[in-house]
Amino acid sequence: MRIRVACLTLIIMILPAAAAQEFKMPRTPAGAPDLQGVWTNTTATLLERPGAFDAPTTTEGRATAFIAASKKAFLEDNSDGIGGRQSEWWEIGDYMTKINGEIRTSVIVDPPNGKLPYSEAGKAMLAKAQSDMFNVYDHPEARPSPERCLSGGSGSTGVPIFTARYNGNYQIVQTADHLVISMEQNGVVRIIPLGGAGGTAAGARRWMGNSIARWEGDTLVVRTDGFHPGDAYKPAAAIYVSENARVTERFTRISPTEILYQYTVEDPDAFSQTWRGEQLFYTTTNRVLESACHEGNYSLPGILAGGREFDRRKAKANK
Repeated sequence: MRIRVACLTLIIMILPAAAAQEFKMPRTPAGAPDLQGVWTNTTATLLERPGAFDAPTTTEGRATAFIAASKKAFLEDNSDGIGGRQSEWWEIGDYMTKINGEIRTSVIVDPPNGKLPYSEAGKAMLAKAQSDMFNVYDHPEARPSPERCLSGGSGSTGVPIFTARYNGNYQIVQTADHLVISMEQNGVVRIIPLGGAGGTAAGARRWMGNSIARWEGDTLVVRTDGFHPGDAYKPAAAIYVSENARVTERFTRISPTEILYQYTVEDPDAFSQTWRGEQLFYTTTNRVLESACHEGNYSLPGILAGGREFDRRKAKANK
């Protein structure tokens, strides 16, 4: 009996180790780790740690309760006055991110409190951007990028790639010298060259910045700077990352169904320290579909016309 128990115990100990070794990194014809496929980063784990949690990780029970409460509160919120949350295509995660067997309570892992470490200057820039969104209607360029159907405003098509709340599908395609991320939101395509010196040409700023990538073992490391100032404020996520930020992303395929996505944001203009985030991309059977952001941009004339009406009412009230 003792021998049988000992053998059974040994088998149980060996099985997890064997299972962990089963994943063999798929590779492209060029020999690089294969990140290709259609992925989603939808999750119930928020960028910043909510008040419901006081630690970096949580239990299955508390995660289940948090997800249920979040969905209930979200769907009952009619703060926009038109029922948009009930009628549009919001994707609320059915799970919280689990990395190394731990359920994460925030995407941010540093600072340890799971909060964005805005400096006083950063808080002021964020507050101004939020105020301008509801008060400045002088010309199209004054409006935030989502209203102009440009990339980045939701955060899910910028750098770093924040969790999508809808249209959260991404298709990755690789060649020997480039990696391409086709994003469902607004049909944005990010083309990242592999190798080379990188850096930013004087005055050359792009909506998703200038990226250059290299392989460190089986991890793709992407460095990006040279961001366009129009993409600094991401109103859908209420995040401000200045145009002078430098972002380092790390993509590591850790299983047949997961890519570990880690990033570091260096931005002394807006933050008091460098901060880091970790989340997962999961394989999905969804396809990346066409995203038509008010075709022909017909909403923008209405938005600017509304601004002129506000001006007239204000002038009338001040007489």
